[in-house]
Amino acid sequence: MFKNVAAVLFDLDGTLVDSAPDLGAAADKMRTDRGLTSYSLDHYRPMAGAGARGMLHKAFDMTPEHPDFPAMREEFFVNYENRLTELTSVFDGVEHLLQSLQARGLPWGIVTNKSARFTDPLVRATALFASAGVVISGDTTPHAKPHPAPLLEAARRLGVEPIRCVYVGDDERDIVAGHAAGMSTVSATYGYLGAHSDVSSWNAHASINSPVELLQWIAVA
Repeated sequence: MFKNVAAVLFDLDGTLVDSAPDLGAAADKMRTDRGLTSYSLDHYRPMAGAGARGMLHKAFDMTPEHPDFPAMREEFFVNYENRLTELTSVFDGVEHLLQSLQARGLPWGIVTNKSARFTDPLVRATALFASAGVVISGDTTPHAKPHPAPLLEAARRLGVEPIRCVYVGDDERDIVAGHAAGMSTVSATYGYLGAHSDVSSWNAHASINSPVELLQWIAVA
């Protein structure tokens, strides 16, 4: 159990919200616009946490080294921007989790690699997130995760020591960043783990299979 916790920070996609349906649809529209067959959501879901890079890989087997990647990425961004919250929803249990943290007097925040271009409207559209004490996007600081800078900035804005923060995420980069920032780390195994992920190799301090399980790890002051 984590003791002396002063704040809890979360990744966004795959940890607080299930955005895979909108991310997958944005990529799949690129296929159907080109007369290609449509893929199911299950095809895209495992790589939803990797954003445009993951979606373009699943849709077109395209890597960032491809000369058309920048243009294709922007097309994906526009598609996604146009449907940002159509099918995206918070995971079951997130509402209870956040309300319980507030009842315990613990501030919480979001630290994501998603650009503010998408993070800000998504957070504004989700009434539950109005209680977030801080929201850090992938372009808020000069470095994105796995660099610790975004997490350290979140702790600074909340006015708490990093060592007294818990960071929860569904990607190995989240855990690497959390360790580098000196925070307690929790892997969310219900999120977008990607193909063949060995969560145990991430060396998170704890692992949860649902959002509400986090409450079992945080001692009540």
